[in-house]
Amino acid sequence: MYRQLIVFIASFILFSINCTWAANWAVLVAGSNGWYNYRHQADVCHAYQILHKNGIPDSNIIVMMYDDLARNIENPTKGIVINHPNGADVYHGVPHDYTHLEVTPKNFIHVLLGNKEALKGVGSGKVLESGPDDNVFIYFTDHGAVGLVAFPHGVLHAKELNETITKMYTQKKYKQMVIYIEACESGSMLENLLPNNINIYATTASNAEESSYACYYDDKRRTYLGDVYSVVWMEDSDVEQIDVETLYQQFLVTQKNTNTSHVMQYGDLNLGKNHNVSEFQGATKQIYKPIRNLLKKHNAALRRDAVPTQDVRISIVSRRLAAAKDNSVEKEKLEHELAQLYK
Repeated sequence: MYRQLIVFIASFILFSINCTWAANWAVLVAGSNGWYNYRHQADVCHAYQILHKNGIPDSNIIVMMYDDLARNIENPTKGIVINHPNGADVYHGVPHDYTHLEVTPKNFIHVLLGNKEALKGVGSGKVLESGPDDNVFIYFTDHGAVGLVAFPHGVLHAKELNETITKMYTQKKYKQMVIYIEACESGSMLENLLPNNINIYATTASNAEESSYACYYDDKRRTYLGDVYSVVWMEDSDVEQIDVETLYQQFLVTQKNTNTSHVMQYGDLNLGKNHNVSEFQGATKQIYKPIRNLLKKHNAALRRDAVPTQDVRISIVSRRLAAAKDNSVEKEKLEHELAQLYK
């Protein structure tokens, strides 16, 4: 009996040495600023709330956003940011890891590569400290063009992104990685560039040649609250049993309900089919009851007011102009602004 106990203890110690605790890590990036671009930071704040609710600790969530919405002069509800009509505040509790001038492509790359030294004294200094047993989730939302996505200061080219994530693979900074990108021509960031053998599954809001779309215009805030692709996947995560739903199933839901652009998938497609959303967005203990009627209601709103990203400013100014009082100074200014936009 004593000998069996010794063998059991030795086996347990050996098992503990050989096994490491797998963790979830996430990097959330809004690459724009300004009230007209409200939706991008609102998207990122909503994404944070999903991951936080699902148990991923703030120490493992790195947020990059300009942070000029909550106290913005145009915000009628100071300190509050929402992501869909009459929605809950998604700003509370969001980490302010990198804000304002710190939101750059260079700092984003430093974060992904875990380059603490380069970010010493910059923002929170948080970087990915993930290892070969950890899952990483990256979500980026902003403007884009063929072969690039924008930041408040500078752009990130497709080649740089793919070189960085390939380096992460060779440095064993993750076990598996999922990337979601919301931007115009976002497919061009990965198409014919992302290898299918480095344990990465990615989806994008559009293919390599088309615009992504803004949605949920809010009369009170006088701007768009979200982006179609982004709010669809997030509202799916809000109500679905993501410990059962696969990444591929979420892709199909997002693809079906994003009828404004072609949602694409890249990389290791088997990873998407064989792994659940919760493995990257956190495993909530909450028992979900899918609210399909709510999703249908929101999807109707998506279809009603969605506009191509390049038309957002014109749409906002036009809506403001329609609501302005006749012969007012505001109306005169808006008429002039709209005329300039059409030049």
